[in-house]
Amino acid sequence: MPERGLLIVFSGPSGVGKGTVRAKIFEQENNFKYSVSMTTRKQRPGEVDGKDYYFRTREEFEELIRKGEMLEYAEYVGNYYGTPLTYVNQTLDEGKDIFLEIEVQGALQVKQKKPDAVFVFLTPPDLEELRERLVGRGTDSNEVIANRLAKAKEEIRLMSEYDYAVVNDEVELAAERVRMIIDAEHFRVDRVIGRYRKMVDDSDF
Repeated sequence: MPERGLLIVFSGPSGVGKGTVRAKIFEQENNFKYSVSMTTRKQRPGEVDGKDYYFRTREEFEELIRKGEMLEYAEYVGNYYGTPLTYVNQTLDEGKDIFLEIEVQGALQVKQKKPDAVFVFLTPPDLEELRERLVGRGTDSNEVIANRLAKAKEEIRLMSEYDYAVVNDEVELAAERVRMIIDAEHFRVDRVIGRYRKMVDDSDF
């Protein structure tokens, strides 16, 4: 039976570059499974259902909540975001690592249910840089951008709930920092001790 996989929870304010950094990590790392989140927000140009997000109606999402089929979920700027539970458990049981790119509210729910997960918070160099990135996306109104910046301040204050903080000053550097964290976590004694106890117990000498 394979060792249980590692659950990596990756969060940060809207516009900080979570998707870009995650994509860079996956360019060089083939051992991760990306858990696609579910959302009720509108599909943006170029996004693919089932690849970028599972796009669902509010009614469909709330039915899954009632059935207990979400590992976590949160309402963010008027839309639900969440992680389907069954896929996560099946993949971890197969010994594969899962990368969750989720909002802070959802990450705190995961921490309650799976405290052995690795929690990584991606930060901007500063709030002015974050504002410029949000404006540069060209997808949100000034009101929505103001709401996202206010939310970012709240989320940065919750960084203390995470294990690691990584600044996204350059995408390649940020991706490398996250990879180093994950590599180190695989060697933690509390994650591997079971294997070595079994080795000793099964030994004939």
